[in-house]
This record gives sequence, C-alpha cells and structure tokens, in this order.
Amino acid sequence: MSVWVPAALIAACATLGAQLQSSTPFHLQEASIADIQQAIMAKKITSTRLVELYLMRIKTYNNTCVSQPMGILGPITTIPHARQVNALSTLNLRPPTRTTWGFDKRKARSMTDTDDNNPNMPDALEVAVAQDKKFKQTGRLVGPLHGVVMAIKDQYDTFDMRTTAGADAQYANDRPPEDATFVKRLRDAGAIILAKANLAEYATDGARSSFGGTFCNPYDTEREPGMSSAGSAASVAANLVTCAIGEETVVSIRWPSSVNSLVGLAPTEELVSRKGMIGAGLSMRTGPICRNVQDAAKILDVIAGYDPKDELTAFSIGRKPAQSYLASPAAQRLDGIRIGVIREYMSKKLFSKADEESIEIVEHAIGDVRKLGATIVDPGPEGALFQVCIARYAPELSNSAFARQYPDLFPVDASGRPQSDQLGTLLDMFVSPSRVPQSLSLRNLRTPAVEGEDKFMINRYLEERGDANIRSNADLISKARFYEDPNFPDRKQGRQAAERAMALDTSARLQTRFAYQNLLLQCMQEQRLDALVSPMSTVPPRKLTAPREPNANGRLPIGWSFIGQQGFPAITVPAGFTTEIWDRVRDGDGGTRLVGPLKANLPVGVDFIARPFDEAMLFRIASAFEAATRHRTPPPDFGPVAGEP
Repeated sequence: MSVWVPAALIAACATLGAQLQSSTPFHLQEASIADIQQAIMAKKITSTRLVELYLMRIKTYNNTCVSQPMGILGPITTIPHARQVNALSTLNLRPPTRTTWGFDKRKARSMTDTDDNNPNMPDALEVAVAQDKKFKQTGRLVGPLHGVVMAIKDQYDTFDMRTTAGADAQYANDRPPEDATFVKRLRDAGAIILAKANLAEYATDGARSSFGGTFCNPYDTEREPGMSSAGSAASVAANLVTCAIGEETVVSIRWPSSVNSLVGLAPTEELVSRKGMIGAGLSMRTGPICRNVQDAAKILDVIAGYDPKDELTAFSIGRKPAQSYLASPAAQRLDGIRIGVIREYMSKKLFSKADEESIEIVEHAIGDVRKLGATIVDPGPEGALFQVCIARYAPELSNSAFARQYPDLFPVDASGRPQSDQLGTLLDMFVSPSRVPQSLSLRNLRTPAVEGEDKFMINRYLEERGDANIRSNADLISKARFYEDPNFPDRKQGRQAAERAMALDTSARLQTRFAYQNLLLQCMQEQRLDALVSPMSTVPPRKLTAPREPNANGRLPIGWSFIGQQGFPAITVPAGFTTEIWDRVRDGDGGTRLVGPLKANLPVGVDFIARPFDEAMLFRIASAFEAATRHRTPPPDFGPVAGEP
C-alpha cells in the first residue's frame, strides 16, 4: 500500500536535514573521506585547518614509544600505555614551519637539503593552502581525494621527502628524483601527502628501522603493530592521517590492518604500479590502509591501472572494471554470492592455545556473513575446503616442486638425478588421488624464494635513482648505520646475505605462481565459489621484546600468506577484539613457553579473498560485513587532543 506524503512536507524535511547537517560540527577522529569532503563543501573546515588538526595529533602522539637508554640504535625496553606510536618518520613540512610546530629535526623532509626552499616542492600546508584557494575560486573539489591527508610507506619514492626504506644510509641526496607512479596519481587526485610512514627496515620483519626507530601498537604500546607496513597502519589507527599506503610481500598490509582494527587491501599485484618502490619483487603488492571499506575503494580507484614504467601492470589492461570500485561499497546484502570457508586455517587441534580465541572470533564473523544472505560453503570443523582438489591437481601442476617435497616417493641420487620414474609416479597419482600423501594440504604448499631477487631489485632501483653516493647494495652495507638489538632481525646481516647472490633466477617462482594460481582457480570453480573467507592471523601480536609463537602445521605467527602470494587479492576487515590471550615467554633454560590466559583487548581481522582482478567482489563483501557489524573501534589511549574539535 502506498502512502501519499505532501510535497511541502518532503521539502520541509529536506530543509531541516540540510540545516542539521550544516550545524553539526566536524570531528577529526574517525573522519572518513566522505565526512571530510562534506565538511569542506559545507565550509565547516578547510584543507589547511584539516592538516593543522592532524599535525596537532601527530605532535601529541607520534613520539618515541619505547625506552632506548643507548639511543635509537641500541636495545629497547617497552613502556605500558606509552600513548605514543612513532608511526611517522618524516613530515612534509619546510624547516621554518617544522620548527614553529616544535617537531624534531629528525622529522625533516630532507637531511641532505637543510635549506629546503625549492618553490617547486611545496610542503603539505602549502599544498593545502593552494587547494583552499582553488576551492574558493571554483566551489568545486580539485579531485576525488580533495582534502585526504595521507602517509606513504617509506619504501616508496616521494620527490619532496627523504626515501630510504627506513635505512640510516648516507645518500648524497636523500630525496629521489620523482614520485612513485601511484604517489603522483594520489597528488593529482587531490590527496595531501603529509608524512612518510616508519617501516620494518627494507620492508622485512620487525617493528623497527635504523632511521625511524621502534614503532608500537596503539592498542597496546608494548606490542608489535604488525609487519613492515605497520607504521602506515598505526598512523591510521591513531587518527594521525586519513589513510595510508602499505606494501605487502607476505602479510604486510593485512596483518598490520588486522591488529590495528583497520581495513587493508592487498590488491592483485599487477593492478597497481611498483615504479618507485625500493626493492620491488615478484610478490610485492601496493595497497591502501584505511578505517573503512569505502575509503579503501576510493584510494584504489585512483592508484589502480596500467603504468608503462612497470611491465607487470600490462596484465591489468582490460581487467580493471569499467565502473568505479565505489559501486561495490554500497552493498548491504550478499544474496547469490558463494563464499568458501578455508577450514584448513581454523583447526584448533593443529595449532596452540594462542590461536583459539581469534579462531572463535572469525567463526562468529562467518556466521554474520551467512546472515547477510551469502551461501557459505563450509566443510565443517576439522574439514578442508580444498583437500580433494589439491590431491587431484597439485602433484601434476607443481611437478618437480612436489617431487622435492616428498623425496621418499621421488628419490634422487647425489647429483639430483631421479632414481625412479617420476612421470609414472605422478601419473599414478593423477589416476588415483588416494595415492597422494595424506599430509599434502593447503597449509604446506610453499612459495619458493627467488634467487638473487633482493640484490638485483635493490641495485636496479638504485641505478634508476642515480644517487652519487649510494649506487648499490654494497654501498648500503658500507655506508649506513644499523641498529643492534637481539630482539629484532639484524638488518646488516640481511644486506650481506643478499650481496652474496651471483645470479638471478625467477623461473621457479614464476612457474609455481602460475601452477598454484591455476590450482586455486580450479578449486574455486569446482565449488562455484565467488570468494573465500579465512582468519587473517590467529596469533595476537607479541610483545616487542618477546619471542614469536613458533610455526605450527603451516601456520605462521604473522598470518596466512600463501593464497595472496599467488596473485589473489585479499581484504582484511575488523572482526572484533580478544578478551584474553596467551603470550610466549622465554624460559630460564633458553626455551620458551606459553603463559596465560591474560586479559587483553586486541583487534582481530577477517580476510576475504577473491580471484585476481576481482577487487569489486571483495569490496561488495567487505562493505556489507562492515555495515552489519561495525567492529572498528579507535584505540582508547589516543583520544582527542587539546584544541581538537
């Protein structure tokens, strides 16, 4: 039955709504891109004032978060409730402005250009002023990211700020000659680049860099904030910026997002250019970290697409959707979508007490997805979604790698030559999959390392950068200072190990990537799956100076990485918080043990995974889940600061 409503009443309601909106003050904390742009259009705030508000929070919360009695390069101890994160290592402010704001010299845009007065390098406040002037003249936003204040992981080139991947290396010019391709796209769309985010040096493991120091989790400053992109994530979680850019080789976008109650997208690698990335490799992906799904979609809209300077992006031609990714985050229901549960990653019997509550939180998230109308394809507790499919296809597709994994079935002599008919054995397994070892599982499929990739890609980057002093990986070893702390990986040893490589061999990696991508696509298609759901990680973040939880049955303590490394996009969305956890501590005899349960309110994320280039499906699922659950909660120790509306 329809109900007639007078036009005058409709008009009056619209007018009242507009008046209420215009009278509502702008709040910086948790502000989305839409919130910011609506406030700018309503003239409640300017881009300049927005940058100033973020700087106020950075001034208050972005300081040293650990005790370092021997300086930034020495051993550290943790500080409970430090109310600091040290997530941003470099600020986009000219020297006089930086001094006026009271920021340390180490936050300078450049250590090699102390004057920093080039008019062609406006700082963040100058960019904001110009943006405000343009808006005043036209009444229109300058682009889709007008007023969006961002941090960029220091692994990526910014022509106006120092770029060293966290290294304290003596570049002749610590600024690269040009922006990374996606950074330029962000600027052209109106984004204001306010800072470079601290990272695990050279984008490896550990929440520390020699130049930026140790950074902390805003939900518990004694704990790590995730993998190498954790500076990006912690800055977003603490509301120091609107969104940030991270990089993922293993889980470096998704794990920091998970443990910081954020949305993190690790897109299809070939979708976003790697040009201007220090040490770009065959598993490295560039993606947004935001506080909500819609903002992540807006960022991807800008940075995705072909770049002639990155040959891998040629695969994206014709595969980026014609419509905006923003069309998907309007979804409220998931009717007609089939989502498979990766039970391989959720068995409590296979892991430890440290995993249990996170698995339960993800279990609840799967129930929420089911309520939204999705068809959940679930093999049940202790089941395996892809076991039959993997047994059928993995031996043939991965062939020599599979043979090396099972030397008892495929013996070789001292020189590596087969001692039996490997082809016959593989054929027997294809005809009778029951002959495949029972131990073969999604959990123990492996992504091989690439011989020589680290050294080659670093040297290629430095060759293109053309610095007069740092020309090679060898220079990084001899002309840099490194921190020394047994609780964190030795970065100098890592550089030295890379330097010993004498050849580049990507063949095994490319072959296995193709084989496993084929395998996973077939497994999804057999069950007509549109997407997958799984835990991002089931182990809460460790204390910064504590040992890591050991690997268990293919489970790494940092999260599940295999499917993403084969080219499948994945998005992490907040799924809830722990109530109690188990920590790993050292024994007096040199071993480790679990202690607990300990009360701890730490974020947990859930992963949704789709086929390559199907980010639109991920945004549809993630936005519906986000709208129905609203698990994102800001860290309680990082509330409004004095003077912040």
